[in-house]
Amino acid sequence: MNILLTGASSYVGARLYFDLKRSFDVTGTYHSTRLSRDFVELDITQQKDVIEIARKIKPDVIVHAAGNPNTRWCEANPRDAEAINEKGTKHVVDAANAVDAGVIYISSVAAIDPVNVYGRTKLAGEEHVKNAAWFDILKPSLIIGYSPNTTNDRPFNRLLRNIDDGTPAVYDTSWKFQPTWLGHISEVIKGIIERKIENRIIPITVPELKTRYEVARDILSPFGIHIAPRDDNDKTPVVKVGQDMLKEIGLPTYRYSQIIEKIVDEIKHRERYKLADDSQ
Repeated sequence: MNILLTGASSYVGARLYFDLKRSFDVTGTYHSTRLSRDFVELDITQQKDVIEIARKIKPDVIVHAAGNPNTRWCEANPRDAEAINEKGTKHVVDAANAVDAGVIYISSVAAIDPVNVYGRTKLAGEEHVKNAAWFDILKPSLIIGYSPNTTNDRPFNRLLRNIDDGTPAVYDTSWKFQPTWLGHISEVIKGIIERKIENRIIPITVPELKTRYEVARDILSPFGIHIAPRDDNDKTPVVKVGQDMLKEIGLPTYRYSQIIEKIVDEIKHRERYKLADDSQ
């Protein structure tokens, strides 16, 4: 199985590359940061370039993880967010159709009832993905878990900095969400490919609602880091999804306590996740 993975240098993409590489032939792409010497440069906003690399690699499936997930950035730069998250996704679908490949799209629960630019551009991306020869749309919530990319300013990497710097942490108690373990996304993609599961929309979260403070407390406490609560009065709507689809297609499900145990173990043994050809 030949996979083309966009955004392989991103926080999410780097972990997907690490996990999927153990079972499949994977070519990873990057835009600004080259995490591995094996990665190929690609700007998904350039349709010609995306089609060209697809014709060169001839993937069976494109796992599309490239995009900008920063809500504030998307609000401040709506045209750029549209170019990357929406039009870039259309270019990926066009490239997949040019070589008769499927598309597995890393979307977001924010696209279920979008209230901001990020959610709307991800939803628009989903509509393009549905035009692929075959597709699966994955909907994680806030993603936590260890990745070979520890430098991107993502929520989990901020937790790592608390551990590595030994600094006290202050996290919000107002917004509630269903966390997604990054390793779970890899497991679902692997299951989709091996079992040829097609044309499904699959939420990937734990069933419990948690706050940023609770997640930080449960991950940082085993490392002796003090965590204090703070009410940011975050009005982001709570989006509640179930695990029915995962159960229906026979893919793994997790409860919150299980992913916390796995994540704490990942941090304690983070040397396992170094890319063999890491260029950094």
